[in-house]
Amino acid sequence: MSGNILIIDDEIKLLKLLGMILSQENFNIKEASTARSAMTMLEQYEFDIILSDIRLPDAFGIDLVQSIKTKYPYLEIILMTAFGNITDAVQAMKNGAYDYLVKGDDNEKIIPLVYKALEKVKDNKSKIIQKTSTPKGLNQIIGVSPLILQAKKLAEKVALTDATVLLTGETGTGKEVFANAIHESSERRKNNCVAINCSAFSKDILESELFGHKAGAFTGAIKDKKGLVEEANGGTLFLDEIGEMPIELQAKLLRVLETKEFIKIGETKVSKSDFRLIAATNKDLEEEIRRGHFREDLYFRLNIFEIRLPALRERKEDLKILAKNFIEVFSQKLHISNVQVTSEYYKTLEKNDWKGNIRELRNTVERSLILMNNNILDPESLPYYSEKVSTGNDSLSIKSLEKEHILKVIQYTKGNKAEAARLLEIGIATLYRKLEEYELR
Repeated sequence: MSGNILIIDDEIKLLKLLGMILSQENFNIKEASTARSAMTMLEQYEFDIILSDIRLPDAFGIDLVQSIKTKYPYLEIILMTAFGNITDAVQAMKNGAYDYLVKGDDNEKIIPLVYKALEKVKDNKSKIIQKTSTPKGLNQIIGVSPLILQAKKLAEKVALTDATVLLTGETGTGKEVFANAIHESSERRKNNCVAINCSAFSKDILESELFGHKAGAFTGAIKDKKGLVEEANGGTLFLDEIGEMPIELQAKLLRVLETKEFIKIGETKVSKSDFRLIAATNKDLEEEIRRGHFREDLYFRLNIFEIRLPALRERKEDLKILAKNFIEVFSQKLHISNVQVTSEYYKTLEKNDWKGNIRELRNTVERSLILMNNNILDPESLPYYSEKVSTGNDSLSIKSLEKEHILKVIQYTKGNKAEAARLLEIGIATLYRKLEEYELR
C-alpha cells in the first residue's frame, strides 16, 4: 500500500526523521516547515494524509485542519504536538482531524495510524466518486465561466419544454453532452435518447437509419428495421452534424418535424412518432443556405431555440476544472492511483489554443496519463512536449519524440494497433506507415 503524505513541522530534524521513517514504508513524502508553504504544496500536488505539528510559525494547527478539510474533504490529518492536552485533542477532532499524537510518546504508533488513516482516505474518495461519478442532467456540464453558465441557463429553460433545439459551435465543444443533459432534464428522460451523426453515412444508409425499412426494400434488406425516428418515440432524437445531411433528405425530415409522420423505405403505410428533436452543427447554416446546401425552411424549423457552445479558448477559466475531471475519470479507467499533478502541467495546458476544444483536451489528458513517469503529471508527460525542441541531439528531435510516443502508446495498448491509432488520433494506415518508417513492425 502506498500513499502521498505531506509532513508539516518547523523542527527540521523531526521533519527529516519522520520523512525517512515513512519513506521506508514506500510512502511518497513531501515536507513543509510553514503553513503557507504547505498550502502551496496542496495546490500543486495530490495528497492523502497530512502529519502536522500544532504549533507552526504562521498558524495554529487545529485551525489549519478546518480550512484544509473544507477544501480537501477526502484528505485525513494527523496532528502532532509536544504539549498534548485534552482540550486541544477534542477541538482537533471536532475540526475534522483524524487523530492526535504527542511527540515522542511512542513513535511506533505513527506507522499503524497512518495505514488506518489511508484506509479512511480510500473510503472518503469512494463516497465522493459515488456522489459525483454519474451526474445527471445539466449537473454533468462542467464549468464556471460566464459563457458556459449562460449556455447552461438556456439549456435549463428549454429542457422544460418540447421545443426543437439547435446546438451550434466548433467541433469538440460538447454538443452531444449538452443534448444528453437536456434530454435527462426533460419530461422525456424515462424514454430513449437516440443519436446519429449525419456526416457518417451515405444518403441511402442515413435514410434507412433514420426512417427504417421493410424486408426486401433493397439489396441486403433481409428483415424489417426500425429507424431512429421510431426508436425515439416518446423520447429525444439527436441529429449531430445536421449541416452534413444530404439536401434530398432534408425535405423528408422537414415533413416529419411538421407532421410527426414518416414512411419506412419500401412501405406505403404511414407511421407516427412523438419525439423531441435536438440538432447540432459546427457549420454556419445561413452560409450553407446561400450556397444552396441547406434548406431555408428546415433551418427556420430547427432554429426555434439556438444555444451556442463556446470554444475552449473562450472559457480558459474552465480548463483546469475540466482537466482535473478527466484526470479523475481516466485514472479510474486506467487503474492508476496516487497521481501527482504539478502546477506546471496545468500552466502548459493553458498555453495551448485547443483548436479541437474539449475533445482534444480529453484525449491529451488520457495520453499524458499513459506517458507519465513515476505517477507524476508534469509538462514532459504531455505528447510532443512543446519545450522539447530539436538541438542536434537525436533524443530531443521531433522524429525521436514521435517514435518514443508511439512506442509508449502501443506498449500501453498491449500491441492493439487499432486502439493505439485511436489514442494517437491517426488512421490505422498512418500508424502502420509510421511503424514501418521507424522500423518498429
